[in-house]
Amino acid sequence: MHRSTNAVHAARGRHGRRERRSPIRMAVIATGVVATAAGGLYVAGLVATGDDISAGTRVSGVDIGGMSRAEATARLTSAGPAAWKDPIKVAIGDTTTTVDPESVGLTIDAAATAERAADPSRGPVTVIGRLFSSGSRTIEPVVSFDVPKAHAAVAAVAKKTDRTVREGAVAFDRGKTVVTQPRDGRKLDADKAVDALRAAYPATGTGVSPVLLPVSVVHPKVQAAEIARFVKDFAEPALSGPVTLTSGDQRLSISAATLADHLEVTADGGRLASSLDAAALMKDPAVARQLNTFTGSPVEGRLGVRNGKVVVEQEGRSGRQVSAKALGEAVEPLLTKTGTDARTGPVATTTTRPRLSTGNLAQLGITEQMSTFTVNFPTAPYRTTNIGRAAELINGSLVQPGEEWSFNRTVGERTKANGFVDGTMILDGRYQLAAGGGVSSVATTVYNALFFAGLQPVEHGAHSFYIERYPAGREATVAWGTLDLRFRNDSGKPLYIKASATDSSVTVTFLGTKKYDSVEAVAGPRTNVTPPGVRTSSGATCQPQDPLEGFDITVDRVFKNGGVEVKREKFATHYTPRDKVTCG
Repeated sequence: MHRSTNAVHAARGRHGRRERRSPIRMAVIATGVVATAAGGLYVAGLVATGDDISAGTRVSGVDIGGMSRAEATARLTSAGPAAWKDPIKVAIGDTTTTVDPESVGLTIDAAATAERAADPSRGPVTVIGRLFSSGSRTIEPVVSFDVPKAHAAVAAVAKKTDRTVREGAVAFDRGKTVVTQPRDGRKLDADKAVDALRAAYPATGTGVSPVLLPVSVVHPKVQAAEIARFVKDFAEPALSGPVTLTSGDQRLSISAATLADHLEVTADGGRLASSLDAAALMKDPAVARQLNTFTGSPVEGRLGVRNGKVVVEQEGRSGRQVSAKALGEAVEPLLTKTGTDARTGPVATTTTRPRLSTGNLAQLGITEQMSTFTVNFPTAPYRTTNIGRAAELINGSLVQPGEEWSFNRTVGERTKANGFVDGTMILDGRYQLAAGGGVSSVATTVYNALFFAGLQPVEHGAHSFYIERYPAGREATVAWGTLDLRFRNDSGKPLYIKASATDSSVTVTFLGTKKYDSVEAVAGPRTNVTPPGVRTSSGATCQPQDPLEGFDITVDRVFKNGGVEVKREKFATHYTPRDKVTCG
């Protein structure tokens, strides 16, 4: 039987559709197979590669592959390389030292490093990729950096390594040349040093070079070459031997040691230069002693009164002097020379005339006796010595107009070296032995001379208790370092002081030009009279003492011209009682 054409086509159509669905079915089957396989691989990957970190992962040579984060953290903490904790070598200028990483705030954060090493995804692709990966991974460690701690540590290093610049210098000491070699100054740059330490940590590899910590350098102005030049050109010849100065047949030798004491070296613009303090050199005892004989000070004329007129009793004598300027000009050219002959040269001298002579007496205005006063005292060897010595030192004093005269400055300290001996004086309200005892007689005489000359007192003080041989309220005492007798020459003309002493008296006369026709003293009554007490003392310095009452008194100084009072001044004095003292 034959089927119809339509039936055949219908049958083919059904078979054709069945054949076209077969590839789709196959794709579905394949997909399922792949998914199943991938799932298996994913599970296998999770099992094979561990919890967090891929196999073959290393941090600074430490294998943490296949570990969990916690395991990796523990491994890095316990087995981290030495470079993470070893001291860091640093170079600061020419100084090399080490710093502990932790002390400068540098450590490895193991937990953060493990976190960095862990794979960021646990998805199938990443996990399966780990399973088939055969390579290794290198992870940089995570550095923990405590910046404030680093700055504090660098500051501590700077305290040890910073240094100030040292200038080159040359000085002279005891005839020797002392050289100070120059040295650069340096200062650690803290901010850049912190950055350099951070950049260098952790160090890897062997033979790691020191970390260069940046510094700012200050170079000295005076360099070593300049030191060498100055020593060769000046210092060595300057101290090679003495210099000798000549004037006529006189010779003055100055040793190298003495020269060195008065040489000064200064720097200007990096160059050294020397200078000689000629004024100080001239005052140096080693030079001054020779100058006294090498030259000669002028001898002042001595004045006196004859027939009511001021005359020159003894003519002065000119002297020959060397000035500080002349001394310096003579010495300095010889300092750069060597050899005895080359270091010998002339020095200029000048003639110095005395201030007082017959020729200039009238010109000075010293024309008359302004005042004179004498104090008598009981004879005693110590008084003869001390009063005579003080009068000798005062005699011939010339006080210019407006100038202030001082007893202590003129007489000097009352010591044995100055010609004084121990004598009786008032100390702590009683008589005691002390150097210079008795000079208050001279002070009282000078005070009365200036009083009646009408001159201006500047400083004076009376004895603590009254001494009968002095005029009450018109006397003075002195004590070295605590009490002086001073006056100012306000007469308008130069003033000459003439002083002389015998075994029992001292006289002081002022010569000049009077401002007033006469000056008188008017003493008031004694008031506030106080009886003395009685004391017993002992010791080698004790002196017996008779009693005397204390009192107050005022003395007027009256100035007159043409017999008419033109001015009056009051001087009040308080005396304490003089107790009776018995030495036991």
